[in-house]
Amino acid sequence: MPQPRSPVPDFLYGTAWKEDRTPALTEIALRMGFRGIDTANQRRHYFEEGVGQGLAAAYRAGLVTRADLFLQTKFTYQPGQDHRLPYDPAASLSVQVAQSIASSLHHLATDHVDSYVLHGPSSNHHWTDADNEVWEAMRKERDAGRTRLLGVSNVSLRHLQQMATAGAELPAFVQNRCYARLGWDRAVRLFCRERKIIYQGFSLLTANQEVLRHPLIASLTSAKLTSASLTSASLAANANATPAQVVFSFARAVGILPLTGTSDPEHMKQDLASRDLTLPPDAIDTIESLAG
Repeated sequence: MPQPRSPVPDFLYGTAWKEDRTPALTEIALRMGFRGIDTANQRRHYFEEGVGQGLAAAYRAGLVTRADLFLQTKFTYQPGQDHRLPYDPAASLSVQVAQSIASSLHHLATDHVDSYVLHGPSSNHHWTDADNEVWEAMRKERDAGRTRLLGVSNVSLRHLQQMATAGAELPAFVQNRCYARLGWDRAVRLFCRERKIIYQGFSLLTANQEVLRHPLIASLTSAKLTSASLTSASLAANANATPAQVVFSFARAVGILPLTGTSDPEHMKQDLASRDLTLPPDAIDTIESLAG
């Protein structure tokens, strides 16, 4: 049976590292206006069942319906897990994928997720036979209707090139930690752009504290400038933008679908408001050049 097609949102709320706060923060994020939720069936860093509890509370309150939401979760290899495994470690990788997504669907009280992501390849250096087995198992879950789209996370350009060389179906999403000092993952973003893969960027703020504190960004958000003195991203100052809003606006401008994991409701509102901030081209070029 065809599944309802939740649109890919322009912002994702990340639920990692929230533990007992996960249910409440998931519900608050939905109240603030997020419609894309990112989680993982990796109890070491996520409380996926808590995400489901937050979703249930939002449904009961009439905030949203399942059809309003874009739900994304992940399959994580055993080395990335702790002892609380969502699958039988003695089973084949294909069976582990099936068990993990079944567990995720139970946690999230849904018959499908919108995106199912390989949390990271089995090797830091190569796309391996194990990755091929897992990817094929994920494709079968997609074909069975338990997810609409597939993605990979924490991948290098080499991984993606090897996927392509091996003839593997390329993902709909790539999700990476995005460092300004490394060019905002420019090479991977270019690969994605050329192949119409949506690039999801996480840790845009936490991995780039030097950018948030950069004199350029600080001047943009504090100075009261006239139109005659606008330079670089200084239009943001007149809009009373925060440094975080400037970074999120920049991210969208260069083709990044941003994630935020803030626990502050006011910051949630501010982050979403960054969708209304448009930076001039010279601002975008200047921020991209902050890579050191």
